[in-house]
Amino acid sequence: MAQNDFRTEKDSLGELNVPASALYGAQTQRAVDNFPISGLRPWRAFIWSMAVIKRAASLVNFELGLFNDREVAREHFTAKQLSDSIAQAATEVMKGEWDDQFVVDPFQAGAGTSHNMNANEVIANRATQILGGKPGTYYIHPNDHVNMAQSTNDVIPTAIRLGALWRVDELLTSLNNLQVAFEAKAIEFDDIVKSGRTHLQDAVPVRLGQEFGAYAKAIERDMERVRRSAYGLRRLGIGGTAVGSGLNAHPEYHARMVKKLSELSGLELYESDNLFESMQSQADAVDFSASLRTLALTLIRIANDFRLLSSGPSTGLDEIRLPAVQPGSSIMPGKVNPVLAEMLDQAMFHVVGCDTTVAMAAQAGQLELNVMMPIIAHNLFEMMQVIIGAVNAFTERAVRGLTANREKAEGWLAKNAIIVTALNPVIGYSQGAALVKEALAKNASIKELAIEKAKADELKHRDEDRPVTANEIESALSDLRKLTEGGIAGG
Repeated sequence: MAQNDFRTEKDSLGELNVPASALYGAQTQRAVDNFPISGLRPWRAFIWSMAVIKRAASLVNFELGLFNDREVAREHFTAKQLSDSIAQAATEVMKGEWDDQFVVDPFQAGAGTSHNMNANEVIANRATQILGGKPGTYYIHPNDHVNMAQSTNDVIPTAIRLGALWRVDELLTSLNNLQVAFEAKAIEFDDIVKSGRTHLQDAVPVRLGQEFGAYAKAIERDMERVRRSAYGLRRLGIGGTAVGSGLNAHPEYHARMVKKLSELSGLELYESDNLFESMQSQADAVDFSASLRTLALTLIRIANDFRLLSSGPSTGLDEIRLPAVQPGSSIMPGKVNPVLAEMLDQAMFHVVGCDTTVAMAAQAGQLELNVMMPIIAHNLFEMMQVIIGAVNAFTERAVRGLTANREKAEGWLAKNAIIVTALNPVIGYSQGAALVKEALAKNASIKELAIEKAKADELKHRDEDRPVTANEIESALSDLRKLTEGGIAGG
C-alpha cells in the first residue's frame, strides 16, 4: 500500500498506521500485527452479540443520563445524538453490514480485549461517520462512549452467552428435523424383522423400525440436554465491569442492561445473582459445550451404525442402502461410499475436540477472571456451526433418501441361530446352547433342527420330565416378529 492508503492513529502506546478505509483503529491494528496466528476470523455470532451489547449500553447509559453534550471539531452534538449514532452503528453491525471489519484472530490476548476494542473502534468510527466525521477523528470515542460502563471482563462472557443463545433455536431445529426423519423411517421400516446384534455378533431379532425409533429417541434426549444447559447461559453478568464489583457502572445499569438486551435480542434473559461468580466462572459455557459433546457422541454412534448397516453391498450387511451422492473411488469403477456418514463422523470428532478446548480453557481461569474466553467463544460458536451444517446435510442427503434391503435383512435373520433364545422357557439354556453349536456346524436352520430333534424325542422340557413336541417348537418360532415384542415366546 502507498503511504496515503494509511492514516495515523494514536493510542496509549503511541502512534500506529491503520488502513485509511478501515473502521477499526489502532488497538485493533496492534492485535492484527501481534497475532497473525490462524488466519481465522470471529464467527458471526460473536460479532452480533458484541454489537447488541454495545447498542443496549448506548441506550441504557443515555436513559441514565450518563451521556453529555460534546463539542468536537467545531461541531456540537447532544447527548442523544451521541447515543443514537452508537445505537445506529451497532445495529448495522448486528445486521452484518461490517463483518469484514472484524479482523482479530481468535488466538489473541487473554480475556478478549482485542475483540472488544475491535467492536468499540468499528462502532465508534461508524458512529463518527453518521455524525459527519471521518474514521479516525472519533467524534465518538471507542472507550469513553462505546465502552461506557463496560469492561472486556464482563462484555466477553456476556457475548459468549448471547451468541450461543442466538443460534440455539437454529441448532434445535436442525436436530428436530433429524428426529422427524428418523421417526418417519421407523414407521416405514416397522415390518422388517432382522437380526439384532450385540458385540457385533448375532443376537435375538429386532425390527429395523425399532432401531430407527431408538435413533429418534436418542436425538430427542440430546435436544433436551441442549435446552437444559442453554438455560444457564441466560444468566448475564453484564455490569460487573472489571472484577464483578460494578465499578464505574450506574447502580441500575446491570438490571437495565439485562432488560434492554432481552428487548433487543428477543431472548429470555436473567440477571446474575452474583456478578463475581459470573466473572470468575465459565461453568455455564462448559455445561452447554458438554451437551454438544454428548450430542456429537450420539451422532458418531449413529453414523457408525449407518456405515455398518450399509456395508458391502456384496460382502457386508447391506441391510440399508444410502443414497448415492457421489462416486466413491478414483480407481474402482462403480464404488459408492457412505460419504455423509463419514462426513458426520469427522465433523463430530471436531466438535469433541472443540469441547476439550472449552473444558481446558474454563479450568484455566484464575481469581477474578478467566482470560481464556476468546478461545471458549470461538470453539462454542464453531461447534454450533459445524453441528448445524453437518446435521442438516446428513438429514437431507442420507436419512431422508435411504431405503431398506428387506431381502438381505430377512435373509441374515433366517441364518441366525441365536433365535434359539426364544426356546429358553421350553428347553432351557443348556439344550439351546447345544442346538446352536450343532446348527452352526451343519449350517442348518435352528428351527428346522429343533423340530427334527423334537420329533425324534431328543429334546426334553426344561421343567417337566417329558419330551418337547414339534408343536411347541413351532409355536415359539413360527412368528419371528413376536420375538421383537417382548414377553415369553411360546409361553
